[in-house]
Amino acid sequence: MKKAMKHLPTIIFLVFIYTMAILFFVLPKSDYSSSEKRYLEKFPKLTADTFFSGDFGADFETYLADHTAGRKFYVGLNSYYHLGLGNPVSNGIYHCKNGYLVNDPPVTDQFDRNVKIVSEFASLNNVETSFLLAPSTGYITNDILPNKHIHYNDDALFANAAAKFKDAGVNFIDVRDTFKNEYKAGKQIYYKTDHHWTTEGAFTAYKSLAATLGFKSFDKSDYTIKTENNFYGTTYSSSGFWCAEPDTIEMWSNKENHKINVTIKDRNKDNQKITINNDSVFFTERLKEDDKYPVFLDGNHPYTVINNESLKEKENDKKLLVIKDSFAHSLVPFLSDHYSQIIMIDLRYYRQNINEGTLSVADLIKTNNIDQVLFIYSLDNFATDAENLIHTIM
Repeated sequence: MKKAMKHLPTIIFLVFIYTMAILFFVLPKSDYSSSEKRYLEKFPKLTADTFFSGDFGADFETYLADHTAGRKFYVGLNSYYHLGLGNPVSNGIYHCKNGYLVNDPPVTDQFDRNVKIVSEFASLNNVETSFLLAPSTGYITNDILPNKHIHYNDDALFANAAAKFKDAGVNFIDVRDTFKNEYKAGKQIYYKTDHHWTTEGAFTAYKSLAATLGFKSFDKSDYTIKTENNFYGTTYSSSGFWCAEPDTIEMWSNKENHKINVTIKDRNKDNQKITINNDSVFFTERLKEDDKYPVFLDGNHPYTVINNESLKEKENDKKLLVIKDSFAHSLVPFLSDHYSQIIMIDLRYYRQNINEGTLSVADLIKTNNIDQVLFIYSLDNFATDAENLIHTIM
């Protein structure tokens, strides 16, 4: 009996290894992970080049990790195991109080360069230019962060940007104090399981823009609000903290029921040009998917046009160009109540169109008689963008 017990750990280990191997070959392979909201690695192509270069081995290792039986369980087990040992961060996500999952501070190696690019953009184009920078979630919600965390450097970065933008004639909208006050008053400014601001946060930013852009903002009572529960966002998907409670998405519709239509130009998976039309800024069919955030303007696209026909009927024909990342998606619907047309470009995708002969940003402004330009970026994207913003001045 003692002899058998001596070999029990080895037997258990071998049974586990062979069972996992059998399950790997027997179980069907998924293309997509709903919990991580990403496509899984496909089986790599085996050629002489990939074999001898080592690329096949590296890709197969990723493929094996992506398709291991019980992957979600093991990812979560690893995250909570380290949390139990006193390490509150998993894959760059802090496990915080009150159910928040918060990104650690961004790398800022491109920040000064991008401030200079936006300043040069303003000097090259004869158009009123404004910039709205979304603070880090951890900076605004610092009271819920774990005791051990990297310092958020928002204050120094915002001060730097404010000084340089002022010299360049760029209107810099600083929402730090407003956001902190709203958060302290009990408003949920950022999602708990996603890196974006909530619709409440987007509305707060919209109110902050009013004086600079020259419109009278609506009040919260002017909107009807529809909600969608069970929203899990990007920080949840990246962290492995699967026990987190879901968020609620809110869609705010102006009671005046403006005549809005949205036109999106993009390419499909076969690289063919496509056009998407919708009679609302909300693409409610997206709420049926794992990633519900694209309910706002259908998510990331290179070129989106929002027309407000009711303002055109009133001969209020003001046009706005928004150069943005995904933080703009829940904010621009509020702005659409004040502009007859908003053109929204995402340089992460639009820059390819420029390279293929589509209008440059400068030509886009001239051709469409743009009255104002608004940059909307999260601090994370703006501070790390090494290849996209440069296309605003090319």
